[in-house]
Order: sequence, then C-alpha cells, then structure tokens
Amino acid sequence: MNIVGKRNWYFAFSLLIIIPGAISLFLWGLNLSIDFTGGSEMTFGYPQKVNGQTISEVENSFAKEKIEIISLQKSGNQVTVRTKAMSDTQDEAVLKDLQKSNGEVKQNEFETIGPVIGSEITLNALYAIVIASILIVLYIAWAFRGVRKPMSSWRFGVCAIIALLHDALVVVGIFSLLGHFFGVEVDSLFVTAVLTVVGFSVHDTIVVFDRIRENLRRNLTATFPQVVNDSILQTLVRSLNTSLTALLVLFTLLIFGGESIRWFVVAMLIGIASGTYSSIFNASQLLVVWQEWVDRKQSRR
Repeated sequence: MNIVGKRNWYFAFSLLIIIPGAISLFLWGLNLSIDFTGGSEMTFGYPQKVNGQTISEVENSFAKEKIEIISLQKSGNQVTVRTKAMSDTQDEAVLKDLQKSNGEVKQNEFETIGPVIGSEITLNALYAIVIASILIVLYIAWAFRGVRKPMSSWRFGVCAIIALLHDALVVVGIFSLLGHFFGVEVDSLFVTAVLTVVGFSVHDTIVVFDRIRENLRRNLTATFPQVVNDSILQTLVRSLNTSLTALLVLFTLLIFGGESIRWFVVAMLIGIASGTYSSIFNASQLLVVWQEWVDRKQSRR
C-alpha cells in the first residue's frame, strides 16, 4: 500500500475540513459561554419531568424582570438557565415568580462569573498551548537527535506541532460552525478538551515518528519516502486500535453521560479522530515533503 504516494490527497482532505471552520472563525468567531463573557447560571429543580409549559413559565419569569436569557437547557426534572450578569435581588425575584405557579420548584444552583475570569481562562489556555508547543519541539528535537543524516531532529518537532495545530483548528473550526448554526456554546470544558486533544495528537504522532527513526537506522539503502511508508504501515493497526478504544468509550459517554458533558465529549471525539488522521496522513507526509524539498535544493547547487 503506497500511502506516501497519495499525500496530496490527504493534504487536500485536511484543507477541505479546515477551511470552512477557518472562514467561520473569521466571520463569526466562537459562541462563548459565560465562562468567557461573564454572566449568571442557575439551575431550577422540579418534582416532575420538565415539559414545554415549564419552559414557557421560566422564560416568562425572566422576561418580567427584563433579564436576557443566553441559553436554556432542560434535563430530566431540571432547567439550567444562563443569562447576562444578575444580582441576588433579581435572582430572588425570578425564583419567587416561578414558585407562584409551582410552589415545589427549587433553585439548586446559582453562580455569577465576571468577564475578568473569562479573559483569564482564555489567556491561560493560549499560554498553555504556546508553552506546550515550544516544549514539545525541544523535547522531540532532543529525543530524535541521533536520527540518520540528512534528516534533522528539528523537522520531527516542527511537523508534530503542525499536526497538533491541524487538530486544534479542526476542533475549534467545527465548534465555530456549530455555534453559529446550532447555538452550541464554548465553555471551560471545551478548553480542557482542546488541551487533551493536543496531548493525544502528539502522542499518536510520536509513535509513528519513533518507528521512522528506528527504520532509518535499520535500512540504510531505502529512500526516505519508502522508510516513511513502511513505518506507517507497521504502526497503522496499533494507531487505529488505540484510537478506536478511546472512541468507543467516548461514544458511551455521549449516550449515557448527560447534558453537562455532551459537547466536551463531542469535542474529544472530533479531536481524537482528527489526531489519528493527522499523525498518519499529515505529520509523516510533511516530513517527506520537507526532505524532498531539501534534496531538490541541494541538487541545484
């Protein structure tokens, strides 16, 4: 199977997925939750399962107090409402109004987050990704320092980061589209998912890169594209099996995990699928493209 020979098709497929998300990010950005924008979140508990009439009562109670609802979700006998920042007085007024129509309703949770906390979460996430990327490049360059010439250990690190950014862009871009067309919000759990995907992507890429390094030492006569192709085929089943077991667990969580972690699980599903793809069909292929470019440059001298 000549995987390396079809690398342009793999690059085109990645662009086909990334470009719509990148355009969406540029035009609409992400649909940020109160974790980033600041606001209030409250959860109301009912003795019976929430129905359409209950939702209407909740919406009317907030409308009376002229409080804008950002999102409203029902789950079993609970309703979770996210709004612009509310005072304790407004919260009490809404709860009293709800209890007029249903005296058994209770407020299980009320939380107000300021926009300063939101900006800190954003900056810390960006710092984490940047610092992690730098450390990954340095570590891979050190770990692969004995790779056969003319390959450079730095190329392995840079290609791993490009694959990492590919996976992050896929997840963020798809969620930008989901946010614009379906109202899906990005919260602190989404940041956790992106950082986890980054780690998984690097792990999967390193497995393939390590086999390339081993085969470069063993086979001194094969061309670099041949070595990369053989290495991919040797690790393909392992990579797919590892990802499949993770995806099965995530699918189970998606079905039984509940509303609160649904989009976290979706982000993980997208990221792990993308990470498996990029480690096999992007990161390794970039090494081949880079090496061929260096060879052409040297042949012209």
